[in-house]
Amino acid sequence: MEILKIAITAAIKAGEKIMEIYTTADFNIEIKADDSPLTIADREANDVIMSFLKNTYHPIISEENKQTDYGTRKKWDSCWIVDPLDGTKEFIKRNGEFTVNIALVENNIPTLGIIYVPVTKVLYFTKDGKSFKITLSDLSVSVDEIIAKSTQIHVASSITEPVKIVGSRSHLNEDTQNFIDAIKNDKNVEIVSKGSSLKFCLVAEGTAHYYPRFAPTMEWDTAAGQAICQCAGAKVINQDTQQPLLYNRENLLNPYFLVTI
Repeated sequence: MEILKIAITAAIKAGEKIMEIYTTADFNIEIKADDSPLTIADREANDVIMSFLKNTYHPIISEENKQTDYGTRKKWDSCWIVDPLDGTKEFIKRNGEFTVNIALVENNIPTLGIIYVPVTKVLYFTKDGKSFKITLSDLSVSVDEIIAKSTQIHVASSITEPVKIVGSRSHLNEDTQNFIDAIKNDKNVEIVSKGSSLKFCLVAEGTAHYYPRFAPTMEWDTAAGQAICQCAGAKVINQDTQQPLLYNRENLLNPYFLVTI
């Protein structure tokens, strides 16, 4: 429980820092080597999260940290995987669809996940193998109260029409379209567009049936979302192995995957 409370606090405090910057005129945008954007909000939110997680005795993989060599990482039994601002493009567009992602991975499997949405103050988290959601009307309440008042979420009980397929605001390629078209052959389909790790949350809370991601992602994009989906009853399947995605691998680039109930 203590680990969960630390991670929830870190996510909320990082969200507060992000919102301080979100309301300013200048995000101080840089372009990283992979052509993805980086803002001062990414860096400062990362600093906030690191200040909370550094004393938990689990090493940390974060998008905004220098990555530890795999020769060291492969010896880790557990680690945090963090994206301090998932959906930087959505942040820059000011559409509100960005998140703070924190996951604890144990033996390559995400066992704890926290996703916080700074604009709406919606928090998703896992506890005791279940997933929960709460909207925080008051950020000053205790974490114990947050946990106590949260509502358990579940995936949809069945796939009914229209089949709801969640996609990205910023990514939709031919492979994804082919997946959608195959379902369209005999079922009505509704496409739900959403940015960042919110796509996982839609499946976890039962408002979407599938999330195909047949485009590049990194482990910090997916670890928290996978934990929340799996604890809500969904599967996050590596399209190469047909097994759940694994973490703290030598290559932190994910394979294509499908989230399904």
